[in-house]
Amino acid sequence: MTNLAGKVVFVAGASRGIGAAIASALADAGAAVAVAARTEQAGRVPGTIHAVADGIAARGGRALAVPCDVTDDDSIEAAVGATVAEFGGIDILVANAGVLWLGPIESTPRKRWQLCLDVNLTGVFSVTKAVIPHLRARGGGSMIAVTTTGVGMIDRGSNAYWVSKAAVERLYLGLASDLAPDNIAVNCLSPSRVVLTEGWQAAGGSQQIPPEMVEPPETMGKAAVLLAGQDASGITGTVQRSESLVLQ
Repeated sequence: MTNLAGKVVFVAGASRGIGAAIASALADAGAAVAVAARTEQAGRVPGTIHAVADGIAARGGRALAVPCDVTDDDSIEAAVGATVAEFGGIDILVANAGVLWLGPIESTPRKRWQLCLDVNLTGVFSVTKAVIPHLRARGGGSMIAVTTTGVGMIDRGSNAYWVSKAAVERLYLGLASDLAPDNIAVNCLSPSRVVLTEGWQAAGGSQQIPPEMVEPPETMGKAAVLLAGQDASGITGTVQRSESLVLQ
């Protein structure tokens, strides 16, 4: 297993689901982890940054719960600043914060379309922009954006979620070239199958997914650990599917 001892990771969107699984896996691999998201208090959907950070600490890991709204630049800067103040820098970014909207285009309210773009695309841009100088200062590192296999499922129509995630893949594939001289690996990671996150289940999506199409969130954690250990001399400029990467 990749050893991330001495590394500092900032995971945006880590209060539940895939983000929480990735944060936990990175901590188990030895990294100090900033568990960043908006959710500080338990609500309709389970999961908080404090619960995830406490779980990591209970297993002997290092974690810091940091409130972070990726649609607010001031919130991002405060969260990144708190992480650097606590751990001394940042080596790895996982941009996972996202909102889900799978409805057909003709019945999608403009505000839902805009929310997907604001969180899933511009949020990734904003947190990535804020973290790049810190990775440069460490002499390199790794950035991972969580996307979805849905970006290639054009035979199943279109929706705001897939469109926003497809744009993220283009952003990160181009950024890999830009940041290669800084020794920073830049990759996208998506589940190979469907991960039944708390948000997905709260929306009723799990009722439509056959069991053979379900992937445990821990697989995304294992794949993220592998990508987190990269720099520009290793895997970079790619879109990886979790199960394919873990089984390589």
